[in-house]
Amino acid sequence: MIVELLQSGRSIKEVSSEYKLNDSMIRRWRREYEIKSGDFSKKKELTPEQEELKSLKKELREIKLERDILKKAVSIFSKSDI
Repeated sequence: MIVELLQSGRSIKEVSSEYKLNDSMIRRWRREYEIKSGDFSKKKELTPEQEELKSLKKELREIKLERDILKKAVSIFSKSDI
């Protein structure tokens, strides 16, 4: 709707003040709208390498979380043995 207002001739400043939105957010929406030909539901296609990197980053995050939990558990159990 915001992008359509811009396309109808309204300025970013007008729309921004009327709807209390940040100018940069409106510009980003317009850019995404133009890139995706008006369909915001399209997801950006990732290359297989990008997919693998995303998967590996997620796995690393999970492993770090598990490691931190185990460190805390060891710390707690080693204190209670004394």
